[in-house]
Amino acid sequence: MQTLKPRALKPGDVIGLISPASTIADTTRLDRGVRYLEGLGYRVLIGAHATHIHGYLAGTDEDRAADIHAMFENPHVKAIFCIRGGYGTPRLLPLLRYRMFARNPKIFVGYSDITALHLSLWRKSGLVTFHGPMVGPDMADPMDPFTEEMFWRLLTSRHRVGLVNLPDNRPELLVGGKASGRLLGGNLALVVSLIGTSFQPRFDGSILYLEDIGEDPYRVDRMLTQLRGAAVLAKSKGILIGHFTDCVPKDPTTPSFSVDEVIREYVVASGRPSLTHVPFGHQKRNLPIPVGLRAKIDAGRGSIEYLEAAVH
Repeated sequence: MQTLKPRALKPGDVIGLISPASTIADTTRLDRGVRYLEGLGYRVLIGAHATHIHGYLAGTDEDRAADIHAMFENPHVKAIFCIRGGYGTPRLLPLLRYRMFARNPKIFVGYSDITALHLSLWRKSGLVTFHGPMVGPDMADPMDPFTEEMFWRLLTSRHRVGLVNLPDNRPELLVGGKASGRLLGGNLALVVSLIGTSFQPRFDGSILYLEDIGEDPYRVDRMLTQLRGAAVLAKSKGILIGHFTDCVPKDPTTPSFSVDEVIREYVVASGRPSLTHVPFGHQKRNLPIPVGLRAKIDAGRGSIEYLEAAVH
């Protein structure tokens, strides 16, 4: 399958905003996110159903899929940013027209529940997308400087980033060694939700990256058991573990492993070069990761290197 890269963003381009999962409860955050983008010199187009409410979804499945299609088909829209995650993206996957996406490759950004879209777009269209900041949770407030600089660099520069200069403490070593492969992964619960479906990417030779939020350690254990049983861990060349935010036992009186202990057990047993506490996921510091891009990790040095440009 051919790898498709979107065109680099430039000032004056139109950025489309959509809600493929849940709606944004506080629309003032959307307004602030729009002002942030406009302040950088971009124009903004909000999807027709982006602020709709349909239970815990931003409109019906058909409405949310229609917004995705409309943004990809609109020749004036050069990038598509998700307003927020939440729940509901996997429901859309059978409704989407992947050949159309391949004919109109564009920058596509989001994380959390948006993981399902990233992986299905890669699997069906070969499109490089971006696990990164969203308009409501991240752009409504001042962004972490490292996250912001790396994000816009990836989206606007035709030059490869190369070695990622991570701020503060470097990631923690789990298993030593070097590995190269395409970056695939995202939110653990969403990665697991695609196992056994036609939207699951082939993880052979990948650099697998994982994060999550609000999951009890035993639930993380269950999901990693499934990844191990589906040979996802074994097929990967290397593993990056990001933020597992608020992944603590709901009942502190009940005996439990910590989430770090659970992750260490599975990742170390895989034998793959691995790093943990890499700054991506549900935190203010959220390293943007180009999904499908070739990368290299040197676990002994705690380094991550993006081997090619993400846009052209």
